[in-house]
Amino acid sequence: MTIHDISLTITSDLPVWPGDPPVRLSQPLHLERGDTYTLTRLDMGAHTGTHLDAPAHFIRGGATVESLDLETLIGPALVVDARGRGHLSAETLEALAIPAGVQRLLLRTDNSLRWQRDEQTFAEDFIAIAPSGAAWLAARGVKLVGIDYLSVAPFDDSASTHQILLGAGVVAVEGLNLSAIEPGDYQLICLPIKIGGADGAPCRAVLVR
Repeated sequence: MTIHDISLTITSDLPVWPGDPPVRLSQPLHLERGDTYTLTRLDMGAHTGTHLDAPAHFIRGGATVESLDLETLIGPALVVDARGRGHLSAETLEALAIPAGVQRLLLRTDNSLRWQRDEQTFAEDFIAIAPSGAAWLAARGVKLVGIDYLSVAPFDDSASTHQILLGAGVVAVEGLNLSAIEPGDYQLICLPIKIGGADGAPCRAVLVR
């Protein structure tokens, strides 16, 4: 069994969506300063690093993080190679020959090169899922879709893709690092911090093969 960690490490250098709270890490107590124990304080938004969007992020009255079905977040997943393409439209996804019945789909795009290069500046030109692609996924019964940058939606239209996916109950996992992952079948474990009433939460996501 091989376990692949596809989560980003949360540091103060990690890029965040423009306008979101920056990551602030501090250690008000530390053994090296003579304290009895070390204590790390973490200040950040719920949509930092590798995280998921619950329906409540864009859907009024939608489900919040603590109510998500764990069976959606754990189970067989397909990693698809979508490198060398622009935004993922319905036509693009159709061309990827994704088998019928896939419920958890992770899209490896050119975005993963950004994590490989340790880019620390937010990139507005990241690859995302176009609204037509979101409708394609929802119509085919996908329950979870993941992508390798900080949003499933294009920077210049952040609402439409989210509204289509989350409105259909599709969990969106964002900020995956798929740079070392070969396409194929895996078992996904993607567990968010259980924050009551939250529209999203950071996750530790792994693939098992």
